[in-house]
Amino acid sequence: MNHPSAATIGQLKATDYRYRTVKQELRENLVARLKAGQPIFPGIIGYRSTVMPQIIHAILSRHDMLFLGLRGQAKTRMLRMLPELMDEWIPILAELEIPDDPLAPMTGMGKRLVAEKRDDTPIRWLHRSDRYHEKLATPDVTIADLIGEIDIVKHAEGRYLSDESTMHFGLIPRTNRGLFAINELPDLAPRIQVGLFNVLEERDVQIRGYPIRLNLDVCLAFSANPEDYTNRGRIVTPLKDRIGSVIRTHYPQTADEAMQITKANAWLDRTADRKADGHAPTHENGVPTIEVPEFMARLIEEIVDQARKSPHINQASGVSVRTSISCAENMVSSAERRGILTGEARVVPRICDLAHLVASCRGKVELMLAEDGQGSEDKLLTSLIGEAVKKLFAEMAELDDFEDLSDQFKEGLTLAVGDEVSAAEQVANMKHVRGLIPRAADLARKLGMNAKDDQCLAAAGELILEALYVNNRLSKGVSSSGSTAYRG
Repeated sequence: MNHPSAATIGQLKATDYRYRTVKQELRENLVARLKAGQPIFPGIIGYRSTVMPQIIHAILSRHDMLFLGLRGQAKTRMLRMLPELMDEWIPILAELEIPDDPLAPMTGMGKRLVAEKRDDTPIRWLHRSDRYHEKLATPDVTIADLIGEIDIVKHAEGRYLSDESTMHFGLIPRTNRGLFAINELPDLAPRIQVGLFNVLEERDVQIRGYPIRLNLDVCLAFSANPEDYTNRGRIVTPLKDRIGSVIRTHYPQTADEAMQITKANAWLDRTADRKADGHAPTHENGVPTIEVPEFMARLIEEIVDQARKSPHINQASGVSVRTSISCAENMVSSAERRGILTGEARVVPRICDLAHLVASCRGKVELMLAEDGQGSEDKLLTSLIGEAVKKLFAEMAELDDFEDLSDQFKEGLTLAVGDEVSAAEQVANMKHVRGLIPRAADLARKLGMNAKDDQCLAAAGELILEALYVNNRLSKGVSSSGSTAYRG
């Protein structure tokens, strides 16, 4: 959208523009959204009755904010959505290095410019996307980066040190009339955090003891992990005292919310081209269409939930939502590879595809020190997958009803499965186990799947076999080639 046409202060005065501070602007635009029933942060799932009210109250109170929570809880994403509550365009003085309002200039340079040129003072329009700046806190960040520094060259030109025109401005002054965010605030050195005191409380900055003052109009927002996890640093207490609202975030509280978040963020639809009429994706270049059944999506979330409860995992570190997203993508990739190798045009992920989730979980869980060791992470993740299968199966079927199936394996029967076995071949193999096909069909119907479809039958049948295995009714062997065989 094009910005308004006013190019001078005189033309601006002829419009309905009125000066508001950034926090007034956020507040008034938020009120308008609430009255209109519009979403505050579209696409953010699971925070409607918990986190969202905290944010709304902070903005209505005109507070600076700190988003406090474990990794993968959408803190940065929400920070980056805050500018959407600003006006789309605002006017600023055109000839200044930092944004300054034409009708209420806060810099000495701005005041002099307006006094000199009056209504002919040129202005330009700043889009809200240019009013948001973000800095990742690292130990090497300096006061000069955030606030600014005396520019010796400008001083050598004859300007006084008390004149703000001698200053090389940092990121915060350059965000005047906007919103400045600092990610991972505890990583900022304590002496640098102290440098933010005046910005948060008095809304001004001073450089190297010289009486250079900038009465900033800026909203500050921060993100941080809880102090008990952040070993690298901490937020100094006086700084926390100056932050108006600390907003606690959390992981999804229900499996349905977790599944929605994963579906919205994971790359699960691998077929780029679709028919023009909007029907199913075309099967081109040997790339199959992947259909993820709900029970497999729920299994992913159950695995992550098991990880968040495991005593072997450092819960102060957390298990990110990105774990669910990466696992879902790897599960789909495993099914996709099977379809490419077998030539199937359509593939449904099965339990065998979960074996590849270990790669997408590595590094996303932090083991307790006593548990750490070579291979410990992989073993733990494999056991979590087993616990998730056990819990999910218990919710939909009685294990004792499948006792006759496990009895056949005790007689020496072996059934091979694997992520390179087509659905038709697996269903053919399942027929060697008396009663497995009808049980798989019944389970498929319970799961809302097509009981007459080989892909669905293979997925349901393998779920039954894996449930018997994780409940110690069957054993399972994995060959060096990666194929799996269930036996008694």
